[in-house]
Amino acid sequence: MRMVITGARGQVGGALQASLNGMGTVIALDRAQLDLANADAIRTALRELRPTLVINAAAYTAVDAAESDQASAFRINADAPRVLAEEAERLGAPLIHYSTDYVFDGNKQGTWLEDDVPAPLSVYGRSKLAGEQAIAEVGGAHLILRCSWVYGLTGKNFLLTMLKLAESRDTLSIVDDQIVTPTWS
Repeated sequence: MRMVITGARGQVGGALQASLNGMGTVIALDRAQLDLANADAIRTALRELRPTLVINAAAYTAVDAAESDQASAFRINADAPRVLAEEAERLGAPLIHYSTDYVFDGNKQGTWLEDDVPAPLSVYGRSKLAGEQAIAEVGGAHLILRCSWVYGLTGKNFLLTMLKLAESRDTLSIVDDQIVTPTWS
């Protein structure tokens, strides 16, 4: 198996590299190697690398910044997944795409299900939903994983922030009005 992973320096991309090691050829691309804001670069890379599996672990994840930089959020979270899906289908390769619970409005009592109607409240959520929809429209073999509160041993995440703060403070003040299902990277 020949796998291309985008987002090689992110929490999920880095963890995927480690977990897939030994299961085939893993080609992990970071932003410097593959600019997801450039559709032609995506096409060129996938046509040259000819993967049998494409894993998109990259995203524009700056939730607050997306509000003022909508164009970048949509280029990376919506347009790039479409191009990845088109190229994966052309190669006959499945696409695994990481999305987010931000596609929902958070108002449901209980567990969100994959067939619940999305209603994103932010540019970030709308851009990620647009990416999911673009992949589905292409119609190739794909799997979309909606994650929330990704954490791991590297990167910026809630767990590492709390551990760091616990080392330097006697007490911590943390929001208690959110219910989430954290996702290990």
